[in-house]
This record gives sequence, C-alpha cells and structure tokens, in this order.
Amino acid sequence: MHSICLRILAIGAAVLPGLLAAGGVRAETSSLTEKINAYVGCINRLSERAYDSRERYFSWVGKKGPTGKERIIYGTYTIYDTADCKSGVEKANTLDPRNAELEAAASTYVDAVVALEPLLKDADDYYSQENYKDDKMAKGKALHPQLVAAWTAFATADAKLRSGIDVVQDMLAAEDLVNIEKEEGRKGRYHIQALMMHAKRLMRAQSTDKPDLAKITAALGEYEAATKAADSYAEQNKDSKIGSSFVSSAKSFLVTSKQLMRRVRDKVPYSDGEKMILNSGGGGWMVEGSPDRLMHDYNQLVESYNRGPGF
Repeated sequence: MHSICLRILAIGAAVLPGLLAAGGVRAETSSLTEKINAYVGCINRLSERAYDSRERYFSWVGKKGPTGKERIIYGTYTIYDTADCKSGVEKANTLDPRNAELEAAASTYVDAVVALEPLLKDADDYYSQENYKDDKMAKGKALHPQLVAAWTAFATADAKLRSGIDVVQDMLAAEDLVNIEKEEGRKGRYHIQALMMHAKRLMRAQSTDKPDLAKITAALGEYEAATKAADSYAEQNKDSKIGSSFVSSAKSFLVTSKQLMRRVRDKVPYSDGEKMILNSGGGGWMVEGSPDRLMHDYNQLVESYNRGPGF
C-alpha cells in the first residue's frame, strides 16, 4: 500500500493581476486567495503525514490486523496538531465568494483529520510503549478496525477536497496566465506559471487508476514545450528570476514523466528488486519511472516553485 500525497501550490498574492484595479474585484480575489490557501495549508501540512502513518502501519500489519505474532512491530506515526487547520477552515468557509460544495468538502476533511489525530496518538503510545506485550495484543486488535475506518474516511475526504481545489485553481491559473501575458508579455513570470499549470495537468493525467495513454502523451507534450520555453528564456535572460534549481526540478519531473509513460505504453513490468523497493514502505521514489518517483519529483517541483520569488 503506497501513500498518495501531492503537495499543492498555494495561490500567490498576485493572482489575476489584471483584475485587481477594481475595488470590489480586488477584495473578492484577495478573499478567494485566503480561502483556498487555508484549504491548501491543511493538505500540505497534514495529508502526507496521515498517509505515511497508514503506510507505516500496513508495512507490518496484515489486512486482518495485528496478531501479536509479527516478527517486527513498527507501530504507526502520529500526525501534527490539527487545531490550526480546523480554525483556518472555519474562518475560510465564511469568506466570499461562497462555494457550498467546496466548503462542505473542507469541513468534511477537517472532521476526518481531527478524528484521526487522537486515534493515531493512542495507537502510537500503545505500540511505542510495547503495551501489546502486556495484553496479548488485545488493544491492537481492537484499534485495527478503528484505524482502517478513520484512514478510509480521511482518504475519501482528502480526495474530495483536492478535487474541489483543482477546479478553482485551474480556473485561476488559466485566467492568471492570460492577464500576465497581456500586462508583461511572455517573460519570466509567464513561463513559470505556464510550466506549473501544465505540470499539474500532466500529474493528474498520470495519477489515475486507469491511465489514458493518449491524454498522457498530449499532456506530456504540452509540459515538455513549457519546460523548454522556460529553460530557453532563462538562458537568454539571466535576470529573469527563473532559478537554475527550478529548471532542474522541472526537467527531473519531465524525465520521470516520460519514464512512467513508457512503462504504460510498452507494458514494462517492474523487476523483482524494484517490486521489493516499492513494497518496502517509503522507498518507492527510488524506482525510476514509478508513480512514487513521479509524486516525489512533482512535490520537489512544487517546493522549488514555492521557494521562488513569489510568482
């Protein structure tokens, strides 16, 4: 069982710069930015850890739960404090523009992650203190269905919230790109935003349970063109603020995307050694052309973007 957790781009303060001249639109844009970034903040802080906790647990526990006869007992991970996420979402849900479906998804996410927090703390204490040696794994067996149910509810809520955020961010990204080109032309900021927009589309195309090779190939071609354009502009304009680390991350994601596409296209199986790494828990990113490596490289690209000059 592999964790699936993509970091999401926070929306910068300069979203839709061409629309910021009108006072009412300025306020609404700023409010929408605050609203979406509250949701994004929850996901980026809590989701990866929640999935890692599940992956660690199932690295040693079978589907039916612990027996007490396991050769190695790792326990699980706790997650970070959820109070800030809860208060942030409660505030964000009151902001305009109102979106009942998205706000409901955010509230459901909060409910799920808040329920998960004490359960993981209880499990972590139980296993780290080796209390299973005193009760013959009785509590571990009782906790198992509760953990499974909590992780399932969380994963469903996480996917729903991400989907809602995607819709809004896709709309904003497209409008932002149009306005940037109108105001500045195809310069550094344009190329960075275009690259990230196409990277997200490519990631989405390659992350489905039933990959569509035609869609992947089209998204890959668009992303490669955007990467080449950004790289070329950076080479010709050394003061463009398109950093070398950003370009390097963009190229790494491109390489991995191509490797995964070829695995799908050519039906290339994983070797026994690769399967062992993929199933080891946490090391799947080391396998070239794997979904785990794709997630790792995409997250690295997002981190590089977020460390940038604030585009």
